[in-house]
Amino acid sequence: MKNLKSTILFCALVLITSQLSFSQEFKKLDKSPMDVASFPASYKISDKTVKVTYSRPQLKGRALTKLAPTGEVWRTGANEAAQITFYKPMMAGKTLIKPGTYSLFTIPGQKEWTVIINSKINLWGAYYYNQKYDVARIQATITKGETEAFSIAFTEADNGIEMHLGWGRVIATTNFTNAVE
Repeated sequence: MKNLKSTILFCALVLITSQLSFSQEFKKLDKSPMDVASFPASYKISDKTVKVTYSRPQLKGRALTKLAPTGEVWRTGANEAAQITFYKPMMAGKTLIKPGTYSLFTIPGQKEWTVIINSKINLWGAYYYNQKYDVARIQATITKGETEAFSIAFTEADNGIEMHLGWGRVIATTNFTNAVE
């Protein structure tokens, strides 16, 4: 009888403990949800050239220059610094970018933006950005657009790809070319 009582007590404790573990509260949806852009964009193609993981802030009536100030290093999105992974060797201008994962920063400007590939990863925002870890800096041309949520997209270009960063009335475009192996 004593064993039966112990067994029942044990089972009751297991049920109570398991009920508590299943009643977890999950955090609410992030105001700047994480997204991924890649080339090729199709999810059915696993042989990627490049992929960017970033968070997508919304303007919500705010000025772009307040969220991504002109002339200042910006995290290229929200929350953690964006990360860009190159799966193949690529050229940024005359600079070779080896396959690997890097942080992606930008410096917004009036007539062009500077895109920065930096070797330090897992950074929050641009607070810990350090120029000495820059792998490449590339100029991005500006065209007009209209995008409420910050977005990144890739398109095919001569001998490589173009990366488009769009937010507000700005689309900043830069090129990465295939490296000769």
